[in-house]
Amino acid sequence: MGDAPGSRLRALDVFRGATVALMILVNNPGNWGALYPPLAHAPWHGLTPTDLVFPFFLFAVGNALALVMPGQRAAGPAVFWPRIAKRTLLIFAIGLLLNAAPFVRWDAAGDLVLRDWHTLRLMGVLQRIALCFGAAAALVWWLGRHSTVPVLGAAGLLLAGYWLACETLGTPGDVYSLQGWFGTAVDRALLGESHLYRGEGVPFDPEGLASTAPAVAQVLLGWWVGRLVQAAALDAPQLRRLCLQLCAWAAGLLVLALLWQLQMPVNKKIWTSSYVLLSTALAMGTLALCLWLVEIRGRAGELAGWARSFEAFGRNPLFIFVLSGLVPRLLALLRWPDGLNAQGELLWTSPMPWAYRHLFADIGQDLRLGSFLFALANLALYAALAWWLDRRRLYFRV
Repeated sequence: MGDAPGSRLRALDVFRGATVALMILVNNPGNWGALYPPLAHAPWHGLTPTDLVFPFFLFAVGNALALVMPGQRAAGPAVFWPRIAKRTLLIFAIGLLLNAAPFVRWDAAGDLVLRDWHTLRLMGVLQRIALCFGAAAALVWWLGRHSTVPVLGAAGLLLAGYWLACETLGTPGDVYSLQGWFGTAVDRALLGESHLYRGEGVPFDPEGLASTAPAVAQVLLGWWVGRLVQAAALDAPQLRRLCLQLCAWAAGLLVLALLWQLQMPVNKKIWTSSYVLLSTALAMGTLALCLWLVEIRGRAGELAGWARSFEAFGRNPLFIFVLSGLVPRLLALLRWPDGLNAQGELLWTSPMPWAYRHLFADIGQDLRLGSFLFALANLALYAALAWWLDRRRLYFRV
C-alpha cells in the first residue's frame, strides 16, 4: 500500500492507479440521483463496472503483497509480524477516523455540534482493506513459503466455506436477500446495530465482518497472480506468454463464476463467492492488457504519456483515496446562504454543492451529464495532485 516505485513492473502501478482513479470518479458525482448506469452500483444482485472497482483494488493489494513478501521473509518473523500488525491496525484506524471526520456537523437548527459517536460506523472500505491485507499476509506467511498451491487451497476453502455458511445459516429459501443473508445477524452481534451502514434503509454493512472472508480470498488470488508476474518481470518472451496464460485462466474463472452464480448469485453487497471469481477473472484480464500495453508494446516509450496518467495515482493510492474522502467532508463545514426553497426558507450551500449547482447542473438537457462532468473535474484535480507528488517523488507509505 503506497510503496515508492522500485523494482516492480510499471504495469502494476498503472493497473492500481486506474482502479484508484475510477474509485474517485464513481464516489464523487455532482448528483447521486443523476448517474449513468455504469457509474452506479447494482441495486442488489448483478454487476456494473462500478462494482468492479473495490475487488480490483483488493486484487492489486494481493499483487503488491507478492512483491514485498520475499523481503519480509528475509527479515524474519520478529520483523514480519510487528510490521503486518502495524500496517493492518494503521489502515483500519485511518478508515475509522475517516468515518468519524470531521468530528462535527451542522444540525437542523444551524448549529455546529459534535457528531454522535454512538452511531459511528465501524467498518468501511479501508477497514476491509486492512483486515484482508492482514489475514492474507498471515496465510501467505504460513502456507506460501515453498508453493502457491496451499495458498490457492486456502482461497478455495474460504470461498466454499462462505457459500456453505450462506446456504446453511441464512433464512431458508431466502438466503441471498437483504433480509435473509446470515451476515447481518453476525455483524449486529459483533459490531452492534447502531454501528452498521444504513444506506440500504436497514442496519446492514456491505463491508461487514461476515463478508470479509471471501474478500480475503480475492487478495490471495491477487498474490498468486503477483507471484507469476514477478517471476516473468525481466523477460519479454515470458511476459508475452504470461499475458496469454492470464487470459486463459481468466476465461476459466469466468466460466466457473457463471456456473456458480446459478446457485449463488453475483452480489457485491454481500461479496458472494461467485462475485469474487467473476471480478477476479476480469481483473486478471485487465492486468494482462496492462502488461501487454505497458511492458511489451510500451517498451519503446510510445505509451509513456498514457501510462503516466495512472502511474501517479498508483504510487500514492492510499493518500489520494483518503484525501478524496476527507476533503468533501471538510468543505461541507463551510456554509453560506444560497437562495430560498419552495416554502421560502433559506437554503444553505457549501463549496462542492455550490460548484455543481452553478457550474455543472445546467449543462445539457440530461442531468446525468452535469453530474458526470463534475465528477470528472473532481478527478482532474486529484490527478494534478498525484502528478505533482510523483514529480517530486513524494510517496506516502503506511
